[in-house]
Amino acid sequence: MTTRDVVQEFFGMVGGGADPDDIAMLFSDEIDWDVPGSPSIPWTGRRSRRADVADYLRTLGANIVPEENVDEIEAIVYDGDHAVMLGRFGRVARNTGRRYEMAVAMHFQVSGDKIIKFRLYEDSFKVANAYAE
Repeated sequence: MTTRDVVQEFFGMVGGGADPDDIAMLFSDEIDWDVPGSPSIPWTGRRSRRADVADYLRTLGANIVPEENVDEIEAIVYDGDHAVMLGRFGRVARNTGRRYEMAVAMHFQVSGDKIIKFRLYEDSFKVANAYAE
């Protein structure tokens, strides 16, 4: 599979509501994962194993109202084993009911048919404010 194939499968599975364990199978056993941001947001931080991906997705799902998600992919740029997605996310914080919208970027690195590196860049200040009670 090419980098394009793997990344498109990732977005198809996430957008289709696939099981987190199935989505995690797109990742290598050992990964370099980072979602930098406020430590008050439970899904930020570094992760290093495939199982962490499913945990991340479950944590995120428990903290947002998935039926209210608005995801817009503006562009995906591919260069060898790297892909960068530029887009916008709209979410509703489950604990406060506040909606937040922001520009996002995701960086993937693929080896063979597995994602080995992932970065999500989001406005963690805006997210933290939406969850603050």
